[in-house]
Formats: sequence, C-alpha cells, structure tokens
Amino acid sequence: MGEPVGAAGADSGRTVRGTYRERASRLPGAVLWSTTTLPGAGPVLPDGCTDLIWSAGRLLVAGPDTGPQRVDAAVPDGTRWVGLRFAPGQGPAVFGVPAHELRDRRVPLEDLWGARRARELAERAAVDGPGAVLEEVARDRLRAAGRWAAGAGARGELPGRDGRTAALVTALGRGRPVAEAARLAGLGERQLHRHSLAVFGYGPKTLSRVLRLVRALDLARAGVPYAEVAARAGYADQAHLAREVKSLAGAAMGAVLGAG
Repeated sequence: MGEPVGAAGADSGRTVRGTYRERASRLPGAVLWSTTTLPGAGPVLPDGCTDLIWSAGRLLVAGPDTGPQRVDAAVPDGTRWVGLRFAPGQGPAVFGVPAHELRDRRVPLEDLWGARRARELAERAAVDGPGAVLEEVARDRLRAAGRWAAGAGARGELPGRDGRTAALVTALGRGRPVAEAARLAGLGERQLHRHSLAVFGYGPKTLSRVLRLVRALDLARAGVPYAEVAARAGYADQAHLAREVKSLAGAAMGAVLGAG
C-alpha cells in the first residue's frame, strides 16, 4: 500500500498536501504515517509495500497493490488513519502469511491473529497511541519469529527481510533486468517466482513495474520534465511512461500529480 495520490514519497518527517504526514519508524525499514480522510481524496497507489493500520478503533492489514485503491465511500470524512508501512518484502514476516494472500486486499487483523488479540491491541492503541503500539507489536512479532537481526540494516537485511529479498529489491529498484536480479539473489527462475509471491505478493516483473512507477512519480513530483522522467526511470520513451502510469495508477500523469 502506498500513500494517497498527491502525497510525497518516503522522505521521513515530510508533511505533504492535506493531512498526510510520515516519519521514519523505530523499526528499521518501516515508515510511520498518519492521515485524515478528506472529501475527494485520491486513491492509494501501488508501491510494493504492505501496511499495518489503525483506524476508528480497529486494526487492519493492507496488502501489496497492483493498481489504485480508493477509499471506501462509506468511510466518513475526517476519519483518522495511522499506519506502519513496511519496506517491500518486510511485512509478511510480521503478519505471518505469504504476501500473495494479501494482494489487493484490506484484511481485518482479527482474521489473521484472532479476534481476542486484535481487540487487545486496539484497546492498547486507544490508551498508548496507535503509532507506538503498531511499532511495538511489529517488533515483538519479528523477535518472536527470530527475524530481528541486530545490525542487519547496514547490509540491507532489514528485520523480517533476508539477503535474497534485499538483493532483489535493490536490483529491481535500480531498474536491473529480472534475470540479473535473480542472479544477484542466487535464485533460479522457479525459485525466484515462488520467493517473490511469498515476500512481495506478486512476481518479479510486476514488482519491477511498481518500483519503476515509484521512481517516476518521485521524479515528476520534483518537477522533472516527463521526457526526462521516462529516461531516468527506465522507460523506453515518454509514451511508454504514459501507458504504465495509466495502467498502474489508473489515470494520466497530470491527473495523478494533481489529485489531493
């Protein structure tokens, strides 16, 4: 799950259009964010991430998206949201299920961890603050699963994310071909696909497209001309960029950048 259209990228501490705010989490690799539902809010765009979210006294999990996700029309304006967004490939170790089971879904936490546990956490969030509780529960889950390696962040092996996953994200995030990313991660073709489904929620080609979109939107939001965006983000040309933005974001680049 990404930030709402019109929000910025992953710069910690940035305040963006509307009420969206984010900062680097105490959990290495993750971002803690908050926002409020506004009239006419744009959709959430895919970014390769998963989120643990608190809103209106409930907890839910947002899986990795393959397209724009719009806020439910039944959600009242002014509803507050607080979320912990995990780096690509990091969340499944917290949630305890393969990422492909959460793809394009918003799942109540009680469906994964049981009603009692979800209720206890929601009650704690009301007392201690949702952000602190989200970070604490993610840390505790990773430690209990033996997925918290001290000092691993310096090697790219974030808590919950092993070296193969880190190598794939780094290579694909830099626009490397899938075959080269697989080689760097030490995975064969079938292994690569199975591993990608489990940790990212979709295959490596889809992840590559999503990460390229993230690069392109970051450049465009910084004011880079579209033709240069296409070249620097790894598209064949500006027409290719336009097609991919429309396919993954559901709208033309200008509409995506102009939405609030």
